Amino acid sequence: MTNYWNNIKEKIIGQQNLASIGLANLVGSGLAAIFWFYLASIINPENYGEIHYFLGIAGMAQMISLVTTPNVVTVYTAKNIKIQSTLFFLSICAGIISSVIVFILFERIDVSLLILGYIIFELVNGVLIGQKLFKRYAKFFLIQKILTLVLGISFYFGFGFEGVIYALVISYVPSIWIVVNEFRSSRIDFSLLKPRKGFILNNYGINISNAVSGQIDKIIIAPILGFELLGNYALAAQFLVVLMMLSNIVFKYILSQESSGQNTNRLKNYTILLSIVIAVFGVLVIPKIIPILFPKFILAIDAIQIISLSVIPGTITLLYESKLLSMEKSKFLVISKISATIIVVGGFLTLGIIYEIKGLALTLLIAAIFQAVLLFIANRILNKNREEENVA
Repeated sequence: MTNYWNNIKEKIIGQQNLASIGLANLVGSGLAAIFWFYLASIINPENYGEIHYFLGIAGMAQMISLVTTPNVVTVYTAKNIKIQSTLFFLSICAGIISSVIVFILFERIDVSLLILGYIIFELVNGVLIGQKLFKRYAKFFLIQKILTLVLGISFYFGFGFEGVIYALVISYVPSIWIVVNEFRSSRIDFSLLKPRKGFILNNYGINISNAVSGQIDKIIIAPILGFELLGNYALAAQFLVVLMMLSNIVFKYILSQESSGQNTNRLKNYTILLSIVIAVFGVLVIPKIIPILFPKFILAIDAIQIISLSVIPGTITLLYESKLLSMEKSKFLVISKISATIIVVGGFLTLGIIYEIKGLALTLLIAAIFQAVLLFIANRILNKNREEENVA
């Protein structure tokens, strides 16, 4: 009887934790989306594209600097391994170097500071989720998104589109105190890295691949196809972020759960079914509202229809990523990320140049499908090896 009530209690708490992450991500990401959509409604595509060009540079530098990824922080925090300060130290030092290099190349202090803001926010999210402090995670996530909306609009009207990135920098300031607290609670100990270097390096390889595949589009499009096309593409990509919100919420939740040995198969099945519904919505409904809300971004319509289909393979990829990361089997993720990156870069330089925005969107869809298939195969291989070990 006691076990029965304990099981009910665990299920209720689990649902509350998922609700905390879900509500924070839905509301927070919704606020951020409102800001970017509102900005697109009052700004011309060229300026919108220029902002996203520099966001792409900051994003690329951030991912390269994250020597220890948020997923690594989440996994080891969930396993109660006191390595956070060491991981934070490595990434922040790398971030400072990247910020200096970016400033020398572009003479943009706002972009340099944004790199550090990105890094701190990602590391803080990783440790809070790993500690299963879901309500605190929700609080900090919401604070950052509220500041993005309020400061972003205020700085735009106060300083023009050049002030938007400064607003984003300030939105990450509240997360700094958690980083300081982590340095106080555990000491830097590089000896903890050696037995875990394989997992850390594999995840860093994944991060580099994410940096290239996730940010190279903005960096390639601007000099080759211009800021105007980049602006239309960026709006389409923003819709993809919104459509992937549910999948990313589930990923953050199940990563900590699976790292602790919890079964999440039922939740995964529901998530895949919902991703299909969301993809259909993106293909059929969103293109109809573009001419009404964003009349300057008509070029984005075709891209949105194609990119929306990426939600299904993108969701499947995230679910497999969670499982493999929780098992510290990140080698397969590195292979899949590198493969997807090669497809993205090759596709942008061929299909993107030939078919412009349609070619860019189609490239993303092909890369998403290919990555999902590779991780499906990797999962089958691991399951087969496990069965053979059990028989033996």
